[in-house]
Amino acid sequence: MGLLTKIEDRPTPSQVYNWRVYFSASIAAFAAVMIGYDSAFIGGTIALPSFRKEFGLDKLAVKEVNFLSANIVSCYQAGCFFGALLGYPLGQLWGRKKGLMIAGAVFILGAGMMLGATAERGLGLIYGGRVIAGFGIGAASNLTPIYISEISPPAIRGRLVGLYELGWQAGGLVGFWINYGVNKGMPSGHSQWLVPFAVQLIPGGIMGFGCIFLRESPRWLLSKDRRDEALENLSWIRNLPGNHHYILEEVAAMDQQHQDQINTVGLGFWAPFKAVFGSSHLIKRLALGGSLFIWQNGSGINAINYYSPTVFKSIGVVGTSAGLLTTGIFGVIKTCITIIWLIFLVDHAGRVPMLLIGSIGGGLCMYGVGAYIAISKPEINKKSSLGSGGIAAMFLFYLWTAFYTPSWNGTPWVINSEIFDQHIRTLTQASCAANNWFWNFMVSRFTPQMFTSMGYGVYLFFASLMIISAPYVYFLVPETKGVPLEDMDKLFGKDVRPWNAHKKIMHDVRQRSGLDQSDGESGEELGIKGQRIEKE
Repeated sequence: MGLLTKIEDRPTPSQVYNWRVYFSASIAAFAAVMIGYDSAFIGGTIALPSFRKEFGLDKLAVKEVNFLSANIVSCYQAGCFFGALLGYPLGQLWGRKKGLMIAGAVFILGAGMMLGATAERGLGLIYGGRVIAGFGIGAASNLTPIYISEISPPAIRGRLVGLYELGWQAGGLVGFWINYGVNKGMPSGHSQWLVPFAVQLIPGGIMGFGCIFLRESPRWLLSKDRRDEALENLSWIRNLPGNHHYILEEVAAMDQQHQDQINTVGLGFWAPFKAVFGSSHLIKRLALGGSLFIWQNGSGINAINYYSPTVFKSIGVVGTSAGLLTTGIFGVIKTCITIIWLIFLVDHAGRVPMLLIGSIGGGLCMYGVGAYIAISKPEINKKSSLGSGGIAAMFLFYLWTAFYTPSWNGTPWVINSEIFDQHIRTLTQASCAANNWFWNFMVSRFTPQMFTSMGYGVYLFFASLMIISAPYVYFLVPETKGVPLEDMDKLFGKDVRPWNAHKKIMHDVRQRSGLDQSDGESGEELGIKGQRIEKE
């Protein structure tokens, strides 16, 4: 079995892996480009001398600058938190497609408001615009993983949901480098810092326009008793006729889940609340999904994303251009490794093994960076360029990026998009996305103060959290790779343990579908005429 082998839950026609499902997932993933860009550009933009001069930050004390910077950055996360909660009624009542279109429109409104900020008007439009843009981002961060997971064949679900993470990194890459570009290529002034704010409109416009061509999620349509439309959309996405046995099997599984919902929970806006908070098992699963974002933010990633110039300055990188350049390299590494993760790892190596490797490897690297700063004290013993110790610290930092990116960067989103039933998924995803943005807010709001008061201790703090997350993941998080959405309840059943649940559930799934446990055997070898495991 090669790295690109698709691990299927049942014999799957090759037509299922077609351009339509990739196109739909890619358009929805442009929501993540908006998120990635907004997360990356702001720290570098407010560090530009032209921005600091126009709004008077260059005349303030360090504590005052830290306070203003934290407010500018964190008001966006506050909007995202409430937007993620807003995503529930949008997705539940109006559907995934319309919800994404509304989220894109709200984001564009907020991004446009920011362009009106001037020295005379002050920072009010930037504050207000970031809050409103955050509403759109939060709702999109809820709905995008749901939509992609619901239209994806199980064998490539991780890869397609991973497009969300790739979009995040692509947006971040542009966000990191645009500040370096305007700093080097444009004269200092109002337009210099305005350009990075204006570029926000591009991914928002692409997603909003692209959503026009999306098909609504068949699973959502079926939950609203729009059966004919659901079958039509599923046939289009799978590129198979409506009477094909693969389509009939998938619809039968969705029908069974829908009937189970009617029998156990019922329909309606409040039914998911009753289902989740009336079940101790689902409450535990919801807490588990949300907790992954505590560990994700506990890695220090958003401290780096939002305040990268501050981070690199603490290591000893001197000058605005040098800080923005090292930040840009950080973005390149993240994007390249995300592509490798997306193509080779997420549906092959699995979710849990990557999280474990990222936790241990990333934690050790972060300890190394903290140790260098503690010993060398680069902010006190300033040099015009990095010495050998500083270069080693930068290497460890970039190595940390290599450990973090294919693990904690996108995997929590993939897992949370998979582990809940259709009838509660919009609510649970809203909760998990809100969890992400809450902890994101906490990190972004207090990072400047942490660097001022803790110094190298910030790195030791994040390193320790990464190490602690490893046993947490091993003992509590089951592997979800390749498990059909309709079988997720069994994965969290009482009769299995998280560390061996995947093997047992996939054995049952393959027996039910006529496949044995071997990933490499094809349907033809098993005597299933005309069917085979597709390999790229």
